[in-house]
Amino acid sequence: MAPTSRKRPRRTSPAPAPHRARAAATTQRVQPARPADSSTRAARVLDWLLQKLPEQHRQKAHDILVLTRMDRPIGALLLLWPTWWALWLAAGDFPPWKPLIIFTLGVFAMRAAGCAINDYADRNLDPQVARTAGRPVASGRVTPREALIVFASLLVFAFLLVLMTNALTIKLSFIGAALAALYPFTKRHTDLPQVVLGAAFGWSIPMAFAAVQSTVPPVGWLLFIGNILWSVIYDTEYAMVDREDDIKAGARSTAILFGDADLLIIGVLMGTLTVALVMIGTRAHLGWPYWLGVAAAAGLFAWQQWLIRNRERDACLAAFRHNNWVGLTLWIGIALALAIR
Repeated sequence: MAPTSRKRPRRTSPAPAPHRARAAATTQRVQPARPADSSTRAARVLDWLLQKLPEQHRQKAHDILVLTRMDRPIGALLLLWPTWWALWLAAGDFPPWKPLIIFTLGVFAMRAAGCAINDYADRNLDPQVARTAGRPVASGRVTPREALIVFASLLVFAFLLVLMTNALTIKLSFIGAALAALYPFTKRHTDLPQVVLGAAFGWSIPMAFAAVQSTVPPVGWLLFIGNILWSVIYDTEYAMVDREDDIKAGARSTAILFGDADLLIIGVLMGTLTVALVMIGTRAHLGWPYWLGVAAAAGLFAWQQWLIRNRERDACLAAFRHNNWVGLTLWIGIALALAIR
């Protein structure tokens, strides 16, 4: 007789206990993906800086830093370069250390404050946009009240810095704070929030001239207008990333306003900004390094047009980040031109 074949019964893992299943589900809910535009390198730096904190405080501290975009330094740099343009032009050379330190710290404080109030204002909009759904307020890791506390604290810190300058700079700072608080809410009531962003980001320019010269000369206001043009350029490229999601969510932007004419209008803005830069160089009597910087910036703008030619999301985001090199190039041109004068 053939031996009887016996099948060993298959082992099945026991069903997870109900409390374990609930815990696993909770863990999945409170661990949303990080913001899609987060810098991997900056995120690693934040993790390294926070590794010594006690476990119970580490995650909250990380979420606050993400709220203030410390994992995305590009925004602070786009605010820093115009501030440094203004400081160097106002001083006619390397600026005094005191305003340089005050305004550099103020740049990071005000940018962080602007991000906190932006996420508070967009707390119902961000969850509907793929790129922003993982932001701390949108995902529930930071409460709206905590975002307001962070905003107010950073605003107080920035104002304490301004108190170390002069009366005109202090007066101008109130307008800067109002612009920073106003910008996030313009996305619902105007098609031109990028213009308000440009004014908010560029208000450090008249403040820098006021701090160094106790007045704001015409070249300072011309530089301010040029920065608004630049902000509309790069923030329209940024808004092109979210255009489809913003339309569904009911948000407004220049990317939506420009529609199919976006590339043409961005090109016109780039040309207008280049003309403004020529006028600034002429009024400030800047030498050849500045003109090389302007020529290089024009070449960088041409490269951005090539990047966004198909309006692909990743390419538009790359073009936005590419503006860091525009700001750096122009600052080097200004600094060298003033140094050899």
